[in-house]
Amino acid sequence: MPEYLAPGVYVEEISTGPRPIEGVGTSTLGMVGQTERGPVLPRLVTSWEEYVRWYGTYVDRVPGGTQLIYLPYAVRGFFDNAGQRLIIARVTAADAIAATAQLAGANGAVTVSAIGPGAWGNGIMVRVTAASAVDPANPGSPTANWFRLTLLYYRDGVSPNFVDPTDPANFGNPNRRDPDVIEDYDNLSIVPTDTNFAQSVVNPASKLVSLIVNGRPNDVVFDQAVLQNGANGAADPVIGDYEGDPADPIERRTGLLGLAGIDDIALLAVPDEIVIPDIRPVMIQQCERLKDRFAILSATAGEQNSDVTTLRPPIDTTYAAYYLPDVRVPAPHTPDGNILVPPTGHVAGIYARVDTERGVHKAPANEVVRGIINRDLGGDRKPLRYILNKQQQDFLNPKGVNVIRDFRADGRGIRVWGARTESSDGMWKYINVRRLFIFVEESIDQGTQWAVFEPNYEQTWSAIRLSVAAFLRTVWRNGALAGVTEDEAFFVKCDRTTMTQDDWDNGRLICLIGIAPVKPAEFVIFRISQKTVEAVQ
Repeated sequence: MPEYLAPGVYVEEISTGPRPIEGVGTSTLGMVGQTERGPVLPRLVTSWEEYVRWYGTYVDRVPGGTQLIYLPYAVRGFFDNAGQRLIIARVTAADAIAATAQLAGANGAVTVSAIGPGAWGNGIMVRVTAASAVDPANPGSPTANWFRLTLLYYRDGVSPNFVDPTDPANFGNPNRRDPDVIEDYDNLSIVPTDTNFAQSVVNPASKLVSLIVNGRPNDVVFDQAVLQNGANGAADPVIGDYEGDPADPIERRTGLLGLAGIDDIALLAVPDEIVIPDIRPVMIQQCERLKDRFAILSATAGEQNSDVTTLRPPIDTTYAAYYLPDVRVPAPHTPDGNILVPPTGHVAGIYARVDTERGVHKAPANEVVRGIINRDLGGDRKPLRYILNKQQQDFLNPKGVNVIRDFRADGRGIRVWGARTESSDGMWKYINVRRLFIFVEESIDQGTQWAVFEPNYEQTWSAIRLSVAAFLRTVWRNGALAGVTEDEAFFVKCDRTTMTQDDWDNGRLICLIGIAPVKPAEFVIFRISQKTVEAVQ
């Protein structure tokens, strides 16, 4: 209660009405896998172009490695199918090393390090020159120690016949090669309190390097300052690298553990799970433990080549869905110009597209798969690894195997033709039902945090009932809940009937909520009979 001690007029603000509950996002995808380059800590990208700037483009194999890298194809498929928010957790081998270079100068000058481990960093070259703001006629100027830093990155490594591609005199030189990435930072200071301090400018912006600045580096040309000693490791990343190290500080965790700490993630994918199938239980455990995300799995080549009648999802869970077959996508960097990849990223993009256009309650099925090759290329090079017909899907659908079907003969393209989870529980067999509950539960969880430590009595209970009911009313009006009336669609109980004296004594406020989710019309049946004039209806 406010204090009123002296006579006067007091104006106060009070809260009335229910506290609003805002629906959480449902289409942010977390993806773990190998990339050409880039940081290992999770990072948000919102387009294919932004992904390329941070992580590079397609790379079929890490140099020296043997494992096909599927993540870039999954990223492209996600954005081609209208995905909007993707958090990448780059994976490298545990013994991978980041390339570095030491620039000589005052006080140890500058240490330049690639922003992520791997041999890719050995393709970075550095040039240091005087800053544009330096006045040679005034050596005592505050800008006298400013410098300009230029970075070149060559994906295939630095040529032994390197010529400076930024020098106009070399434009006609046959050995000249344009870099894959060029970054230029001018007027950099060595004073930490300056707004243009080199570390403060370069480290947040660079897609290639980070700096440690101790003094003004000496001027140096490109071929005399090349990052070195970057290494991919002795072997391909293994399952432990994909999981991440729990001994790392929370803010430095990588892989799946790095994604576990990001609450915004609603979908989870590891495109390389088709070659590292043991990662699947780890993905599912994270989804079931956090209860705020849903995993998308694809069948391995061996599973797809098995007998259709015996194929079933690898794990019985309500928090994942399982898809086949592989899809054929453009790959202009390969000899064939195309490649078969798991549909993980494309399906995740369809989830995001349906969430945006219709809502999380709509099953992500009967949707066209975009970003794939939609024509036969001759021989056995079809858009899908193999074509499944209705009779084959009759075996797969009841088991929770979602099929991508070819309907081009009917003029309907290639579509996702299944909407089931991997669960054997009939209550949770549909993807949209599980994801709707995740959405509702997470929204209520975040929107009612204000109630913690409030007095556990009627006024608080009433406020909770009003807030939750208002939120569910909106969900119902958006078509996510079944029922003609609110009473049919949902109920909210929070009163003396939901709690006992023991609950009150132990600080437990219990609210009972029931919702009636809409189920997809998986089997649309029209029953038609002959009608005669004399027929009595």
